[in-house]
Amino acid sequence: MAMRKFNIQAPDKKIVPALQDKIDNLTKPKGSLGRLEELAVQIGTIQQTLSPILRTPQNIVFAADHGIVVEGVSFSAPEVTAQQIYNFLEGGGGINMFARQHHFILKVVDCGINADFGDLPGLIHRKIRKSTSNYLHEAAMSPAEMEQAIEIGAEMVRLAYQEGTNIISFGELGMANTSASSIWMSYFTGIPLKACVGAGSGLDSQGIAHKYQVLQQAMNNYRGNGSTTDILRWFGGFEMVAAVGAMLQAAELKMTVIIDGFIMTNCILAASKLYPEVLEYCIFGHQGDESGHRLVLEALHAKPLLHLNLRLGEGTGAICAYPIIESAIHMINEMRSFKEAAVTKYF
Repeated sequence: MAMRKFNIQAPDKKIVPALQDKIDNLTKPKGSLGRLEELAVQIGTIQQTLSPILRTPQNIVFAADHGIVVEGVSFSAPEVTAQQIYNFLEGGGGINMFARQHHFILKVVDCGINADFGDLPGLIHRKIRKSTSNYLHEAAMSPAEMEQAIEIGAEMVRLAYQEGTNIISFGELGMANTSASSIWMSYFTGIPLKACVGAGSGLDSQGIAHKYQVLQQAMNNYRGNGSTTDILRWFGGFEMVAAVGAMLQAAELKMTVIIDGFIMTNCILAASKLYPEVLEYCIFGHQGDESGHRLVLEALHAKPLLHLNLRLGEGTGAICAYPIIESAIHMINEMRSFKEAAVTKYF
C-alpha cells in the first residue's frame, strides 16, 4: 500500500514586498511591532492577500493508546486516556476551557483508544484498533494502519476546510506519547536519545532514567529500513500519525497551522521530513516544559511565540498563542497608514 501523496507547494513570495510595504507605512516606527509584523507577512503570504483574515479556528484532538505503556514509561495510568475522553466531551478539560475562551471549534477523534465507547455522542469514531503494539518488541503499527492514520488526519482537515476554517491547530491524548515523540526526535534530528527524553506527565528522575533505558532498548531492537515512513509506523502512535496527515493536508489546502507542544512539534518534524514545504504554513505556539522541546524547536529553526512552561498538550499552547496571531491580523487590516492618517512619516 503506497503512502498517499500530498501536493504541498511553498507559498508564492512575490507578494512579500507589497505586504512589507503596507506594514512599513502604518502609523508606527518601522519594525516596531516586531513578531506581529512577521506573522502578518507570513499569513498574508499563505493567503496571497494584503488583507489576510482568520476564519473559524479549529483545534482537533487525536486520541489513541500506545502499547509501550506496559513498560512503565508513563507517569499516568493507561486508563487515563479513556477517562479524559469523557471529561473532554463534558467540557471539563483544559483544552475545552481555552477553546471556549478563544472561540475555537473543538473536535475529539478516537484513532485507537484501548476502550469501548459504543456510539458515544460527540466523539468522532475512527478507531484503527485498541492501542498500537509494543514497539519494544515489534512495529507499533502495520503499513496499512499507518496509511489509515494518515488518512484519518487528512479527512478531519478536509472537513474543517469545508466548514470554512483557514487556521487550525492539533492536539493529542494518549499515555506514553512523549516516549514515541522522543524516539522520532532522536531519529529525525540526530540528537542523542537521552537529550530527547523528559518527564512526560510527571516522572521523577528515577522514572525518566527507566523511560530512557526502555526507549534505548526499543531503538536497539529496531529492525526496519530507517526510512521516514518506517520510523513513523514502527514507533508512532495512531494519534501522532493522524496529526502528521492532518498537518500535511492543511498545508496542501494552504491553511495556517498553529503547532502546539513537544508531541505536535515532533509530528511537524516528521511531516517536514516527508514534505519540507509544510513548515512554511506553520506558526509555533510555544516552547513547553518538556526537556526536549527547546532542542527540537532549535532543530527546526522555529521561533515559538510563548514561553509559559506548559506541558499539558491537547493543543492548549497553540490556542493560548492565537490572540497574538489575531493581533497581527488586526494590525495589518485596521491600523491606518501615514497617508490615511495625515501623519508625517517619522523614520
